[in-house]
Amino acid sequence: MKLFGSLTSPFVRHCRIALMQSGLDWEMVEIDIHSSQNPETPTLRVPFLHDDRLRLTDSTPILKYVREKSGMEFIPNVQDFDRYCLANTLLDSAIALFLLERSGFDINSNAYTLRQQKRIERVLSELDAAPLPESGRLGDADYRVAVAVAWGQFRNRFSIDSHTNLQRLLAIAEEDSSFCATVPPAA
Repeated sequence: MKLFGSLTSPFVRHCRIALMQSGLDWEMVEIDIHSSQNPETPTLRVPFLHDDRLRLTDSTPILKYVREKSGMEFIPNVQDFDRYCLANTLLDSAIALFLLERSGFDINSNAYTLRQQKRIERVLSELDAAPLPESGRLGDADYRVAVAVAWGQFRNRFSIDSHTNLQRLLAIAEEDSSFCATVPPAA
């Protein structure tokens, strides 16, 4: 099984966590999605996974596949799945702003980008209100929120200074060996 992606991608990071925990035989293939060599994915983004003839092109089905193949469940609770999806919304908005700003776009002068910034703050507040997992008992919704918040801190995209539960969630996640083993390399 091969996972293709970037070590700085939060979506790839979550998949790496699941694969590390799975006991399955896998390898990470680091790629640059922006290179001239087009990767084998129709979405032109990472992660994507190849397992023999199976091709998966998004982190959610990759996580579901890895968890189920290793005998685990993938987010059985609808409220946890909603929190997982909120973290995806946070990442989608923050990554879009990051890439726009990186390409020279002024993200502070456009109605669309201002709405994305507002969305980020609202989602952070909603995620901060969620109950915290016990230490050592993180589920995939917890991991998705933790990798999203950690990515936001890594890329200086948003602050969690006023979100004490998110700070605590990161502290709980930082006790997890898989989470620690997948920290993005320093830029």
